[in-house]
This record gives sequence, C-alpha cells and structure tokens, in this order.
Amino acid sequence: MLTQITLRKLNEMKLFGMAAGFENQLANSVGNQLSFEERFALLVDQEFTYRDNRRLKRLLQGAKLRENACVEDIDYRPGRNLDRSLVASLSLCNWIRHGMNLVITGPTGSGKTWLQCAFGNQACRQGMTVNFQRLPLLLEDLAISHGDGSFRKRLDQLAKVDLLLLDDFGMGVLNAIGRNDLLEVIEQRNGNRSTLITSQLPVDRWHDYLSGGNST
Repeated sequence: MLTQITLRKLNEMKLFGMAAGFENQLANSVGNQLSFEERFALLVDQEFTYRDNRRLKRLLQGAKLRENACVEDIDYRPGRNLDRSLVASLSLCNWIRHGMNLVITGPTGSGKTWLQCAFGNQACRQGMTVNFQRLPLLLEDLAISHGDGSFRKRLDQLAKVDLLLLDDFGMGVLNAIGRNDLLEVIEQRNGNRSTLITSQLPVDRWHDYLSGGNST
C-alpha cells in the first residue's frame, strides 16, 4: 500500500523518471544489495536522464531538421575534403554560444544539407534551440506575413532561436521584398544569435546576388 502511495505521489509531482526507476528497483532484487544512498542516487540519475531525453525530443521536434543526421556519422572520405579537426571543433558548439555564423558551400549532392542538420542536431543535444528553414520557402512565408500583419512576430521568432539553419541560399531570383526580408532576418540575429547557411553559390558571388542578380 505504501509503495503505491509513493508511486502515485511521484507521478503527481511529474517525477516520472524516478517513478519508473523506483518500480524497477522493486522488481529487481539486485537493488536490495545497494545502500540507501546508492539506490537514491540511481533514482536521481534516472530522473535526470528522463528529463534530458524529453528536452532533447522537444528541441528536435522544434528544430524540424530535414535530415536525421549526427556528427558521429559524418563521412570523411578524401574526396569530400572535410577537415576532421575543424568539424570536431565546430561540434563543441562554442561558435553558437558566441553568436558566430557558419557557411557551407558546394555543388548539388555534396551533402551540405546533411552536414547542416548534423550540426543542428549537435546543438539540440547541447540544449540549444534550432530551427531549419529552406530559404525559398521562408521568403514566401515572410512575404505572406506582410499581408496578414504577422511579419514582426515571425521576425521575432526567427531572431530568438539559438541557431537558424538557412538551406538553399541563392536558389532562384531574389526580388526586392525577399532581399529586404532576408537582410532584416540577418540583421536581427547578427552578433546575438548564430546562422548556418548552405548554398551552391560561391561566397564571392553573394554580393551580386543580394544586389539584384540571380543564382546563375
């Protein structure tokens, strides 16, 4: 009876990890060989792990990553020209903590989006908020938001996320409204939050593109 009351109280307090751990200890005779301090430490560890997993699940759901990628699975074959030490350094996510930006360029099929999502996944695992956006679709969304009056709210949402992933920069012609909206998004985040951009367009052609040129 006392056991059921304890379990009920744990669940009412939303200590679901501890509740599951307590039930496991009751069902496992090995727990009887441990001291009170050891058993209690196990319960605390299980609650911590439970909450950590829930937080990661929530962050990944909010990130809406296009690819199920992680840095441990990065392919370092010679032809990809990836610097393993640089990737390891970026995986620490200190660049995100300092509000720095990252650009990944390369041809179609080179794995830019996958790598971008791997860094996004890593940021989520370190407790940071992430949001993935295909830039052409984001610009369409922002254009619509001007009409329904939600542009400022949408801009604020994009400004607050720790890491914004902008995929497919330079795809298609950028009109004046889209150019202004993109620059506004970048300006709101500059120096405060990090942005990771992928593009087929070489960086030395970005100025022309943003000045009214196209991606060809």
